[in-house]
Amino acid sequence: MMTEQVEQHNASLGEAHRRDVEHLGEQLRRRKIDLEAVVAQVAAFEVAVPSWALGTGGTRFGRYPGPGEPRDVFEKMDDIAVIQGLTRATPRVSLHLPWDEPDNPAALRDHASALGLGFDAVNSNTFQDQANQAHSYKFGSLCHTDAAVRAQAVAHNIHVIEVGAALGSDALTVWLADGSNYPGQMHLRKSFERTLAGLQEIYAALPDGWRLFTEHKPYEPAFYATVVQDWGSSLLLAQGLGEQASCLVDLGHHLPNTNVELVVARLVTAGKLGGFHFNDSKYGDDDLTAGSIKPYQLFLVFNELVDAAQDGVLGADPAYMIDQSHNLKDPVEALLMTVDNLQQAYAKALLVRREALTHAQETNDVVMAEAVLKAAYDTDVRPLVAEARRRSGGALDPIATFRASGYRAAKANERAGAAYIPPQSL
Repeated sequence: MMTEQVEQHNASLGEAHRRDVEHLGEQLRRRKIDLEAVVAQVAAFEVAVPSWALGTGGTRFGRYPGPGEPRDVFEKMDDIAVIQGLTRATPRVSLHLPWDEPDNPAALRDHASALGLGFDAVNSNTFQDQANQAHSYKFGSLCHTDAAVRAQAVAHNIHVIEVGAALGSDALTVWLADGSNYPGQMHLRKSFERTLAGLQEIYAALPDGWRLFTEHKPYEPAFYATVVQDWGSSLLLAQGLGEQASCLVDLGHHLPNTNVELVVARLVTAGKLGGFHFNDSKYGDDDLTAGSIKPYQLFLVFNELVDAAQDGVLGADPAYMIDQSHNLKDPVEALLMTVDNLQQAYAKALLVRREALTHAQETNDVVMAEAVLKAAYDTDVRPLVAEARRRSGGALDPIATFRASGYRAAKANERAGAAYIPPQSL
């Protein structure tokens, strides 16, 4: 998608970009860092796009729809293909059921394949009641006191696995809103035990080669006691399920000032780091553009990942996915910004001089340890990241290329007259 526009826009920036890359290369040579090696690693970076992020989001106060929003999951695939064409880093889609459940999974798989896309983890939903649903999740799903409600939640997750298998997915993400708002409302121990029992039934239905990701969230909508409220609870569940289960870290799903990179390190040590939902927040789970509020934290997270990979202890490749709600930004442009921010954070982590950092840590040189990290973080890696995209067939400047293409205006005309009401973001 957009190959001609990419080539034209890249050509207009070519000479200035070449000089920027040469200048950065000279800086890195003085640090004994091979720019070519880093470019190759950044070019190999991939992150999945969630199906729910392509429409304008909203809050409980209102929603302001944008022009040319996709009206169905097939049109969402078209928009994701544009993002992939511009970045060459988003070849897979994470589908949410039932928000974007296809009537014909085979037809959707064929449509995605024709666009050069595949499918990542599928996401279940037991945090909302659906039309014609027999039992309500008002008081929980897998933790519910009523066995019929729990059975319904298990059945839904197994259905999601079946649809995912038809699409070519190989993982299931389970996020639960189960919890309580008042002391005494819920038995704290038994609710967790019921949740584990339900997940064990779901886990038993996983096809060979599949993974199950448990995801934690400290609050919302359960503001007194959330059943899976932190990484420790998520870890207990993953350990209680088996080798195919691991923990998903959503960067917005932590209390303020939580040391997220430390959480990552602990899950690496436990051998249960499954992947990430990338977003950002100022006060809570805001689902903002990744790297827009806490870019240094994002860098420090990638620093832990690069360190673990180089030490050979990262285990299975983490599943990287974006999880955002674009209330004010054009969804495609917001996702392009996110991919670029992720690539920059990863590139900076690759620039950390590991031997120097290790020496500073082992000699308790606090100043130099921090200085080594800051030297990498303060490096302007934009030319490097742009070069990685260019070599993969992507755009040097994805947003500028997207705007110049006229894609949004064309889709606004093509898709006019049909309202799209997006679901609440995960």
